[in-house]
Amino acid sequence: MGIRSWIHKVTSPNRFQKFSYNLLDNVKLVIIVNSDLKMGKGKIAAQVGHACVKSALLATEKYPNEMQSWLSTGQKKVVLKANDVFHLEEIIQNAKTSNLPTCIIRDAGKTQVPSNSLTVGAIGPAPSEKIDLLTENLKLL
Repeated sequence: MGIRSWIHKVTSPNRFQKFSYNLLDNVKLVIIVNSDLKMGKGKIAAQVGHACVKSALLATEKYPNEMQSWLSTGQKKVVLKANDVFHLEEIIQNAKTSNLPTCIIRDAGKTQVPSNSLTVGAIGPAPSEKIDLLTENLKLL
């Protein structure tokens, strides 16, 4: 299977099979940037992209209901900023404790930031109200 076929399979609902998911209303993916690293705009965009892809792949496997709801309702994404790596780690740990889907992205260190730097973390796709409890005090990037 080619990459385009695989992406289509992952992101498209099956039209020929009875829909078996219980769609959730307000589902989003929140990406939190470690603003202490002082990354450039392009670097931030790349790291956020990595987090979106990784979150979607993990959710497809472990949280199919949330993933299908997210895909079916416009794939809402919000990018926020954390003060530093400790702040980011705390938020991600709290999300894990709340049984929300999470992922983190560490950089290879080939361009702007040191190797293994925690650049971004993601929470979701998950119900907005659950994510908002953890991220309501964060500012938009």
